Amino acid sequence: MPFSSRVQAMGIQLVLGRMMARVHEGLRFTDLPGSTETLRVETGAGAVTCAVYRPSEPAGTPAPVYVNFHGGGFVVARPEQDDHICRYIAAKAGCVVVNVDYSVAPQQQFPVPVTQAYDVTAWVAANGGANGWDGSRIAVGGHSAGANLTAAVCRLARDRGTFSPRLQIIDSAPLDQLADPAGKRSLIAKPLLSPRLMRIFTGAYLPDPTDRADPLVSPGLADDLAGLPPALVITAEHDRLRDEGDAYAKALEAAGVPVTHRVFEGVDHYFTHTGPVPAGKEAIDLMATTLRTALGD
Repeated sequence: MPFSSRVQAMGIQLVLGRMMARVHEGLRFTDLPGSTETLRVETGAGAVTCAVYRPSEPAGTPAPVYVNFHGGGFVVARPEQDDHICRYIAAKAGCVVVNVDYSVAPQQQFPVPVTQAYDVTAWVAANGGANGWDGSRIAVGGHSAGANLTAAVCRLARDRGTFSPRLQIIDSAPLDQLADPAGKRSLIAKPLLSPRLMRIFTGAYLPDPTDRADPLVSPGLADDLAGLPPALVITAEHDRLRDEGDAYAKALEAAGVPVTHRVFEGVDHYFTHTGPVPAGKEAIDLMATTLRTALGD
């Protein structure tokens, strides 16, 4: 990776890291319990720290579990940006939430985040008894880069036969890393994601262009989607990533995967964090209610 590109990516970490730690006040769900515990999971690409959220009213039997991967273009390491989502899902879906602090570029590049995401999820599935959750009732999901990692985890789980997520949540995901970002259009003049920013993200995470068509990187280009877990696919009307998200939902459905697809109108990328508040709350509630159904006995 050229030195100048590395410096650009590290600059983005500093600038966007501060911004992404700030969630719209109306989406903070301050009335819900927010205490967490921390665990460290050993993976094939180093130890990973995770924050664990538990339902405020535990059931008589171990609760199901949801593994969450935050966004940030594979460059920004701010798992706390999803605190409000994790807190809401734990309370409303009645499940344990494991929020994963995976490594980011340019310090760590593909396939390190994929390896960490998969290994953490496999560990969560296999170690429920010792940690107070039911690893046989597991779901995975995330926003943006985290949704891309979600798709990769589900593909590896299917191919290796290790565990079977009951649901995958794909929220505003980059699913085609091969296409030129300039060709990814928005309905508004200045969407949140610019082609320049997207190129910095891609260059930092995938400095070798030959990796960009890998189905673990660009699941939207894969033609073998049968057998993947049921999916909730969320896209935003004004997001540059909307078209590839919409196309992925259709491709999953065509492959026989049960899909719930919702396009939220009048909003851009990251609206579940920055608002508008009504749309953000509706999307987060859709995640929680879909999870509650999918993870039920």
